[in-house]
Amino acid sequence: QVDVTAMAWLFGYVDVTDSTFIAAVLSIAFNPLFWNVVARWEHKTRALSRVFGSPRVACYCLGAVILMLNCVRSHCFTEAMKSQPKLEGLDCHWAYYSGLAILAVGTLFVISSFLALGFTGTFLGDYFGILMEAKVTSFPFSVLDNPMYWGSTAVYLGWSLM
Repeated sequence: QVDVTAMAWLFGYVDVTDSTFIAAVLSIAFNPLFWNVVARWEHKTRALSRVFGSPRVACYCLGAVILMLNCVRSHCFTEAMKSQPKLEGLDCHWAYYSGLAILAVGTLFVISSFLALGFTGTFLGDYFGILMEAKVTSFPFSVLDNPMYWGSTAVYLGWSLM
């Protein structure tokens, strides 16, 4: 026998049939799938580098597409959060300010990761043959192995709490 009370409680707060929720889930799943497939395809074929005339230009174009997809994902996430039921216990000042603090820490990790890696280091330059001279070990990589992923997760968690 499986106890489904926790799942039933959760579905009382998440409307999985809501179109904005479905759009958010699809965009969250699509983005990393897209950029990994495209980057691996580029690594094997160098097709984007040929089309754009150089690996650097191709990497910048893919980075721009990834940034636009992330804007779409953030919009879908925001709309889904607005349309979903709220936990009564989170409708208070401490939850809002906790969410704001988590969002701030996440933003710190994301921005400092980007500054440490640069554009091509952040946006899959290694798949285009654009390699860094040395492994980045400065902050935030001195604190976390994957600060961009942890930071992005913290941003969305903080946003959810807010």
